[in-house]
Amino acid sequence: MNTAKERRAIDEALNNYRSMLDTINDEQFTQTPSGGGWSYAEVYDHILRSTLGASIALERCTHNNGQSAKGGLTLMGRYMLLMGSFPPFKTKAPAELEDSVKKIDKEEARNLIIKSRKRIDGITDKIKDALPYARYKHPRMGMLNAGQWLKFIRIHLEHHLKQLNRITKRL
Repeated sequence: MNTAKERRAIDEALNNYRSMLDTINDEQFTQTPSGGGWSYAEVYDHILRSTLGASIALERCTHNNGQSAKGGLTLMGRYMLLMGSFPPFKTKAPAELEDSVKKIDKEEARNLIIKSRKRIDGITDKIKDALPYARYKHPRMGMLNAGQWLKFIRIHLEHHLKQLNRITKRL
């Protein structure tokens, strides 16, 4: 895995989230699309809080205090890390995730983007020193090491940019 390349892609994705935020008016930001699904506000809440959570798991791996390395990647984890994307079919978010997503305002979204970027900034250089067997469990992908967590963050950010584009088309 090329850490610098993944990092550039994460920065680009966060830049896209920030730019898109400036093009969405306040009313549309919290509006639920026709036919259901998440609003922009809910996607921003999910993706940025997930990024922060994943950065904590990544950091635990860089400090070599992850969980026991028992178990490896799930089939979905192998697919996503190999292909660099989510599978080509829709997946439903776990129920506990659906229940935790909330509508945030644009200012909170901006602050979460800044916070996410700072967390990633502070961790990226530590990945090279992380032990490959220092892993932390992802709920769907299995046991990930620091480099895999960084790649997951990039894949997840890019996946939800596509979701934001679908919302734009539906509004």
